[in-house]
Amino acid sequence: MKTNPAGSSLETCRAAGQGEKGCPVCQACGGASGLGSASGSGSGLGPGSGAVLESGLGPGAVPGSGPGPGAVSVTGLGPGASSGPTATLGPALGAGTLPGPGARSGPRPGAESVPELVPQPGAGTSVPQPGAGPVPQPGAGPVPQPGAGTRRGSGAGSHPSESVTAPEPVLQQKTQAKPTQAPRQKVLVTGGGGYLGFSLGSSLAKRGISVILLDLRRPQWPLPSGTEFIQADVRDEDALYQAFQGVDCVFHVASYGMSGAEKLQKQQIESINVGGTRLVINVCVRRRVPRLVYTSTVNVTFGGKPIEQGDEDSVPYFPLDKHMDHYSRTKAIADQLTLMANGTPLLGGGTLRTCVLRPPGIYGPEEQRHLPRVASHIKKRLFMFRFGDRRTRMNWVHVQNLVQAHMLAAEALTMAKGYVASGQAYYINDGESVNLFEWMAPLFERLGYSQPWIWVPTSCVYLTAALMEFLHLALRPICTIPPLLTRSEVLSVAVTHTFQIAKARAQLGYAPDKFSFADAVERYVQATTPQPRGFTSLTLLRLLLLLLGLLGLLGLTLHFLGLHPLQTAVQRL
Repeated sequence: MKTNPAGSSLETCRAAGQGEKGCPVCQACGGASGLGSASGSGSGLGPGSGAVLESGLGPGAVPGSGPGPGAVSVTGLGPGASSGPTATLGPALGAGTLPGPGARSGPRPGAESVPELVPQPGAGTSVPQPGAGPVPQPGAGPVPQPGAGTRRGSGAGSHPSESVTAPEPVLQQKTQAKPTQAPRQKVLVTGGGGYLGFSLGSSLAKRGISVILLDLRRPQWPLPSGTEFIQADVRDEDALYQAFQGVDCVFHVASYGMSGAEKLQKQQIESINVGGTRLVINVCVRRRVPRLVYTSTVNVTFGGKPIEQGDEDSVPYFPLDKHMDHYSRTKAIADQLTLMANGTPLLGGGTLRTCVLRPPGIYGPEEQRHLPRVASHIKKRLFMFRFGDRRTRMNWVHVQNLVQAHMLAAEALTMAKGYVASGQAYYINDGESVNLFEWMAPLFERLGYSQPWIWVPTSCVYLTAALMEFLHLALRPICTIPPLLTRSEVLSVAVTHTFQIAKARAQLGYAPDKFSFADAVERYVQATTPQPRGFTSLTLLRLLLLLLGLLGLLGLTLHFLGLHPLQTAVQRL
């Protein structure tokens, strides 16, 4: 199976060697009963299938458990579809209910035809999408079509009795024909409180784009101008619906369980990585967000078997039931859901266009996950050994290169770029392959420790990691023992897995800059080394008070000891 499924999810099931009922991807998107297609096959979301993902995963929910409150139960959307509570969803496509905040009761006479916003690179102009149908705008009054002869209402909707037979004055028509300034682009970044999400949002804001950062945790860095932070859970459908209003593009960066003890929290990983992605897609459809860029991982295709210079077409997804960690498996499901959602009609008109980026490990200044964790192990003398072949290679990506790829991918989902990234997946890295222990050498040197010199067989390290995972899970109700390494991390270090970026270069114009890991190490050491305090006025005041206290104590001592000659001398002074 290729990484860009063309057609229904049944191909995914067959390629994975399992039936549609047993496929986690089908279960995540509602299965045969929850998602119909334009052809009526009921095989899931396919490009242009006209299906809307069934929502309803609330906080903590596990996919496959059915829709929850506020679910959108839709079998398809066709031309002329209505968006009312009991709307008819196109010819021969069935009907459904569309509850949700701000829902309207369907198109009114004279409803405005709203084109899809397609920003030009750096311009943010709007280009109407060919074939866009009549669109009811929630909360907005109807806008008459040229020559429609319908009066402009007060915002509460139009009425048949308000039709006007006389054409509008010529002067008014000229006024309407004047070009208006294009609205400022607005994007949303889930996981915006994390390292990558915040870096991406900051770079977009510098380009004059209005940015919303959505995360459960506030960023530890000051918010730059042009950004807004919304504290919300990616599993909260109502919060997403409110936050997505007026958004032109969503960067879905949020995830959970990437490394360490997090990798063993199955339910949390499942609900965020799969359930959160489902909700993001659904809300994009309901809020008419035309572009969605998903941050995936190379682990969707790597599962412990060697891959050398793999590309998007030749390397299939690793079988879902073969993944040894929940993070990789759930990211693979979310990856496929995002690609299969490409081409989904938006409620009221327009099309959702999606793409996926698959980076390896991220590094850079102020990175908070990989480098600090390895540095902590080095300081504890836990990395005195090495394992794996010295010829083993892997990729890394600097945060600025990954930010560049995200911005290029968003542009490549527009009409101006011919929708070249629509439904595509891209491997993103620095364009270099390295051995992990050799690449980490600057960190050992800068921290003042010798590099690992004891070689241990990989099989022994793998068994130790498995034992540590077992102890962590068994003792979790009593105490927390974070594993030094997990089994999947051992395989990532010991097994070659490198990927080409030729497709991203050719289609996105991706051109990674050269960065040095030693620079990131230097920034980390400077940030974590305690700085000597200078001699301040506060310090001087404290010394003066201490001196006065000592003199007072000396006077009291002389008084009680009856040393009158010395006391008299002190009084004279």
